[in-house]
Amino acid sequence: MDVLRPPLIRIGGRVYRKNLIQEQAFPHEEEEEDFYAGPGDGADEPGDAFVLEETERGFQCRLEVPSPLYKYIIGKKGETKKRLETETRTSISIPKPGVEGEIVITGQHRSGVVSARTRIDVLLDSFRKKQPFTHFLSFALNQPAIQENFLHFKEQVLEKCSKDHGVSSSLFQNPAKLHLTLGTLVLLNEQEIQKARDLLQRCKEDFVDQITGGQPLTVEVAGVEYMNDDPAMTDVLYAKVHMKDGSDRLQMVADQLVERFVASGLMLQEWDRVKLHATVMNTLFRKDPTEERNNTMTGKSSFKERESFNGQNILKLFENFYFGEVQLDSVRLSQRFSSDASGYYATSGQL
Repeated sequence: MDVLRPPLIRIGGRVYRKNLIQEQAFPHEEEEEDFYAGPGDGADEPGDAFVLEETERGFQCRLEVPSPLYKYIIGKKGETKKRLETETRTSISIPKPGVEGEIVITGQHRSGVVSARTRIDVLLDSFRKKQPFTHFLSFALNQPAIQENFLHFKEQVLEKCSKDHGVSSSLFQNPAKLHLTLGTLVLLNEQEIQKARDLLQRCKEDFVDQITGGQPLTVEVAGVEYMNDDPAMTDVLYAKVHMKDGSDRLQMVADQLVERFVASGLMLQEWDRVKLHATVMNTLFRKDPTEERNNTMTGKSSFKERESFNGQNILKLFENFYFGEVQLDSVRLSQRFSSDASGYYATSGQL
C-alpha cells in the first residue's frame, strides 16, 4: 500500500483514510490493521450518525456487531482494543466469543466515545469486506426440463470437445443447483439474516409485484457465452437468460433488488447492473464440482491455481443451445455451502 495514498473508506457520509500498522509478526495470526480519521472526518464532532447516551459518568454508545467480527476489535493479544481505549480514553466492553450481543463504549468525554465508535466502524467495515460471502440472492433454474437439457448439453460437450485443453466432466455445474445469482451477501448472524428476509419482503411490496404484475416471469435459457477475454483460456462458461416476451422486466427486478440491498448495507456494489447469467461450466468446480466439494463444515477450501479450458469449440458448436423455458416465481435468499431436499441451496428466505 502506498503510504502517501492510503485507501479511502466511506462510512456514514464521511471519508476516512486507512493506514496499515506494522507490528511484530506472530505465527498463524492475522495481519492487524488500524485506522485513523483524516481532516474533516468528524471524529471529534458530535456523533450524529449514531446514538450517544449521556450517563452519570459521562457518555455511552452501543453497537451491534456479529460475534465473528469481535476478534478484529480485540486484535492480537488484545492489542487493538487496548490501543483504542488508550488513545480515545474510553472503555470498550465486548461480549464473550460466540455470544451475540452489543459492544458498549463508555467514556467521560463525548469526543472520545465518538472517536472510538468511528474507528471501530472503519475497522469493521474493512474486515467485513474480507469475509467470504455466506448467502446470495438467486432465481432457481433447476426445473426438471432445464436439468434434462443441461445434462444433454454436458453429454454432447464431452462427446465432441473432451480432447480440447482442460475440458473435463468435473467442470460442469450440478444440475440441481442451476441458478441466476443476483448478488452476494455476508450475513454473520441470525439478526442479519432476518434483516435480509425483511428487506426482501419490503422489496416485494415496494416494486417487485408492480414490475411483475404479481405473475411469474417467463424466461428462456438459450445460448452460451464466456466471461473472460480469451475463449481459448476460459474459466467460466454461462447460459444466457432473457425474457420470452422480449421485455426488460427481469433485468429491472434484478437491478432494483441489488440497488435496495446495497443501500441497506447488506450488499456491496459490484457492477452498474446485474449480469444475468447461469453458470454451466466453471474451472473452480474442477476441485469443487458442486461448489461444496471442500470442507462444507467451515465453508473453506484449499487454494489451487485455476486451470483454464479451451472453450472455442464449445462456443462454436453450442452457441445457440436451447436449455429451455422456465417460470421464475420467487427470489431466494440462498445459503452458500448447503443443500435442501431437492438438491438446491438451502433457503433462508424468499419472496
